[in-house]
Amino acid sequence: MILRKNNCYVITGGPGVGKTSLLNELSKVGYKTVPEDARAIIKQELDSGGDGLPWKNKLRYTQLMFDASIATYKSIPANHDGIYFFDRGILDSICYARITGINVTEEMNQFAETLLYNQRVFILPPWQAIYHNDPERKQSWEEAKWTFDQMKATYIQYGYEIIEVPIGTVEDRADFVLSMI
Repeated sequence: MILRKNNCYVITGGPGVGKTSLLNELSKVGYKTVPEDARAIIKQELDSGGDGLPWKNKLRYTQLMFDASIATYKSIPANHDGIYFFDRGILDSICYARITGINVTEEMNQFAETLLYNQRVFILPPWQAIYHNDPERKQSWEEAKWTFDQMKATYIQYGYEIIEVPIGTVEDRADFVLSMI
């Protein structure tokens, strides 16, 4: 059964493009936001000494990320009145699997094709002026640009309408997103 949650919008892109800052701004002006699962998984794995990390055990990390994105999606009630903005979505896990050479299972595809967000997906382009590495973000600038391209292609392949959010102040970016919904 297909479940589309039209009140749930994904904000995606490569690493270090301002997604979290944009989500924080949208929250500040009264919208519900859902934080990125990947950073929480990395922090939890680092804190516990686990190996479900993108630089240790990519297969375990991918499964943890995919499972968390499904649980996060399901945690938002269907037909809820409020608008939710997600920091990444289920397809981000599928894209990560593909770019790291991990097989995308039929089960993963089935979830991606039946647990749907709003048709419009907001993608933030690479922005070198704000890109930096930290303990959870180890990708190079070149990897960040390539990830953006792969993320965009993945969402298009699954039938989403991609809306590229222009580079600018976080307030301008939030205004742009809100004007498009």
